[in-house]
Amino acid sequence: MTDYQVMASSSYSGLRGTHMEHVYDFYKPDLASEYPMVDGQLSIQCYFQALDQCYATYRKKIESQWQKAGISKLCTLEDFQFMIFHTPFCKLVQKCFARILLNDFLASHKSVTDSGIYNGLKDFSNVKLEETYFNREVDKAFQKASHELFKQKTQPSLFLSARNGNMYTPSVYGCLTSLLAQYSAKQLAGSRIGVFSYGSGLAASMFSLKVSQNSDPGSPLEKLVSSLSDLEARLGSRKCVTPEKFNEILKVREDTHNSVDHIPHGSKDELFPGTWYLEQVDEKKRRKYARKPV
Repeated sequence: MTDYQVMASSSYSGLRGTHMEHVYDFYKPDLASEYPMVDGQLSIQCYFQALDQCYATYRKKIESQWQKAGISKLCTLEDFQFMIFHTPFCKLVQKCFARILLNDFLASHKSVTDSGIYNGLKDFSNVKLEETYFNREVDKAFQKASHELFKQKTQPSLFLSARNGNMYTPSVYGCLTSLLAQYSAKQLAGSRIGVFSYGSGLAASMFSLKVSQNSDPGSPLEKLVSSLSDLEARLGSRKCVTPEKFNEILKVREDTHNSVDHIPHGSKDELFPGTWYLEQVDEKKRRKYARKPV
């Protein structure tokens, strides 16, 4: 999305915090199967750890940039109008938003850690981030403290995830799509969107997008937002199938995984106009795609 004209250059441009680590939390050792090996608890810990590392690096970079401009302040959630996250499931995102607030709290001057949004959190002033991944008391307290901010800055971005589940690679951009579909161009104009992108194994980055100030009719921003105006209707037009039918569809995928000289069978009638679909896999595993007419 950074290539769209709706994202203008800004003082944050080019800044990102990245963290990579070799870890077996989610991987595919069996090439004969499309299903991965998953260590659920480790995967969540890795996500939290990557979030902490990326946010710390991003903040260090932007605060350094601000200092050069004569601005002395900490980067916090308040510097973003919206925050979107890679979304395995929505509850994890709410926990991560609370974790961003925990990071802000621990970085804040001690004199302000028991006032405003931090009211009632003073007892957590000396916790160590790496010891809080599964600390229910910390999680509960910071989810409560961040609840209203979460509803304002992140919940609108979960529109697709709440209806589609985990989209894996496009997950965070599905959240961006959801956000753009929930507001008018005028409401979005000039806003700062914090983005946390994550992939198991693991690699993660945090960066931000600046929405153009120009929301006039015919502007790139207005055109993009308008193109998403039917998002809810399109979701509503999906075909419902029984669990039994869905299992049959999954069984076909399992049976044809890694097949060669294969032509998929299935109706194309229910595909949206313009949808690309797999037409053939030849004897050398070369894939051929076709597109339903627009």
